[in-house]
Amino acid sequence: MKEIIQKIILLAAIIAVFSFNIAADNKSEEIIEAKAYILIEKNTGTVLDEYNSDVKTNAGYLNKLMALLLIAEDIETGKYSLDSELTAPQSVYGTKGSVVWLEPGDKMTVDELLKSVIIGNANDALTVLALQSEQSIEEFTMRMNGTAFELGLRNTAFYSPYGYYDEREYTTAHDIAVICAELSDYDFLEPYFKTWRDFVKSEQVELVNENTLSRTYQRHIGFKAAHSDKSGYCIAEGGRSGNGTTFIAVVLGANDDSSSMSCAKQLINKGFSDYKVTATMFPDEMLMPVKVKDGVDFAVEICLKSQSSIVIPKGVSELNTVVVIPDFITAPIEKNEKIGTAAFYNGDTLVYETDIITKNAVKKISFGLILRNILLDIVE
Repeated sequence: MKEIIQKIILLAAIIAVFSFNIAADNKSEEIIEAKAYILIEKNTGTVLDEYNSDVKTNAGYLNKLMALLLIAEDIETGKYSLDSELTAPQSVYGTKGSVVWLEPGDKMTVDELLKSVIIGNANDALTVLALQSEQSIEEFTMRMNGTAFELGLRNTAFYSPYGYYDEREYTTAHDIAVICAELSDYDFLEPYFKTWRDFVKSEQVELVNENTLSRTYQRHIGFKAAHSDKSGYCIAEGGRSGNGTTFIAVVLGANDDSSSMSCAKQLINKGFSDYKVTATMFPDEMLMPVKVKDGVDFAVEICLKSQSSIVIPKGVSELNTVVVIPDFITAPIEKNEKIGTAAFYNGDTLVYETDIITKNAVKKISFGLILRNILLDIVE
């Protein structure tokens, strides 16, 4: 045990790498009032700033983002294409809220329908796409909830794809941010998200994006702004730098559209100004082979199970690494067997942890094998 502790202390003292992040515990002084907000780095999901980000609330028409995620998935997998022409069903008649005035039997391409939903928030266009994805709106909504569960979103429940107010429906700033992170992987959606103004139905219907950051914010990549009496002013916004670093901000329940967009922009700018994305880059050469007891080999080589991209404050240049491994292990040993851990710390805060595993298997030595080796030595 003493030797193990000595190894930990020694490795912690000599190993330092660039790495991860710390979520803010307190509400940022720079951010204006809102019911909740969050800032995350897209690839790692690291929370960089937040306020009430896991508090359940109603996000209104931002719920359409989950509907768009399902539609994007179906386009990507070939269920239908952007060029596909779809026919509006009878159920578009009398659609509430924003519409592009579709009548039953009208035909529009998926491209135009996506424009209508993303730019114009059109509920009748969403009905057409949802019914192309599933047999009914109810089944589509069930799939939205199923996808939310698969993404680990335990604080979200949908009762329709539209975002109409329903007291049973809820989500969080964090869960919306995760949905946006998934949406950002569908590159073909970005031109729609970036468009502020367009037309459909032979230029007869004008679409204007409620998210004015789509025309005023250079780093903008999407997603959606919306408001209602119940949810207040909400926005989910993404910003990307030239090197591909992407931050996502979600603001729920602001007092007006100017405040919500200003807040989202401030959060994303804070991500770019205060944080950087790097990698652990821990060298396997730093890990000495571990002795093996009762094995056909005297030692086994080890390595980290995974390396990771991580987010750290720009003022932090090094992280301390603590490696925990035994002095020896007993055969038999499987390949990729976990024997320890490597933990990366920013001060006292754990920011990343991974398993240490064996590079190869080691069989347990047996009497028969010992006898065989002795006989081979005699013959030689």
